Amino acid sequence: MADSNFIDYVKICCRSGSGGPGSRHYNRTKINPRGGPDGGDGGKGGDIILQGNTQLWTLLHLKYRKHVLATDGIAGSENRSSGAYGDSIVLEVPLGTVAKDAETGEVFFEITEEGEKKVLVPGGRGGLGNCHFANSVNQSPQYAQPGETGIERWIVLELKVLADVGLVGFPNVGKSTLLSVISAAKPEIADYPFTTLVPNLGVVNYRDYRSFIVADIPGIIEGASKGKGLGHRFLRHIERNAALLFLLPADSADHRKEYQTLLSELEKFNPELLIKQRIVAVSKSDMLDDELQAEIRLQLDGIPIVFFSAVTEQGIAELLDVLWKTVSQDD
Repeated sequence: MADSNFIDYVKICCRSGSGGPGSRHYNRTKINPRGGPDGGDGGKGGDIILQGNTQLWTLLHLKYRKHVLATDGIAGSENRSSGAYGDSIVLEVPLGTVAKDAETGEVFFEITEEGEKKVLVPGGRGGLGNCHFANSVNQSPQYAQPGETGIERWIVLELKVLADVGLVGFPNVGKSTLLSVISAAKPEIADYPFTTLVPNLGVVNYRDYRSFIVADIPGIIEGASKGKGLGHRFLRHIERNAALLFLLPADSADHRKEYQTLLSELEKFNPELLIKQRIVAVSKSDMLDDELQAEIRLQLDGIPIVFFSAVTEQGIAELLDVLWKTVSQDD
């Protein structure tokens, strides 16, 4: 997917339909000039609905749709005939889409399954016709209910990428290069920070026709949890990953400090991220001899480590074995 086409945040104004008013009709004819009330109910206003679609990977199709308006219900009529319902609007969204109130930040729900439908803004109820209000005291009520007014609110839709493994690391540590080696994804790769500005997804074909999805998350910087750089925009994509692969470059000055900084940013953003399965992989390991690898293992004592090189593909098979074992255990 092209970077310019990956939209993971949209703000739209949604207005559901108003309910139709009930009817104040009376069944009066030449034969029956004093007939009773027979006004029907108004139709319900249309809803605004979100529906999950696995064929969508971005919110691009909603970027320029700023107003979503459902139609009103139709008024009731004679002979207790109810008015037609207003037309609902169904917005298809990719899995992992979160719906929020734009003003309060309240989270309404998240769409996570194909075909899953949830009402985002409900339509107003139709009013009752006058036939409902007849009784022994008032046999010819002169009133009927108006329909409920539709709801208008600004909605924020945020996409959190759904993947089995999320690549976590500082900018320019080789995440995109690794993804291009283990999958068919072709992310932009260059020797400068923040080459990746949006998540890239790649399907990794494992042994015996098995596969799993890896997401290349844009690089995290210190302070990202407070919104520094594009912190919140990056970090929210990690929330939906089953496991996290921390990438540390072989030429890092302090591997343990870099790892702890990454952990700290994730914890500040959402402490639940630390519950996820974690793997540490040291990239560019073709420049390391056995002695240097032993030193790094000592720095990260007690943390499982895999050494690999995306250029020479050294350690790639071992890394995929570890990832598959972790992902399959999660399942």
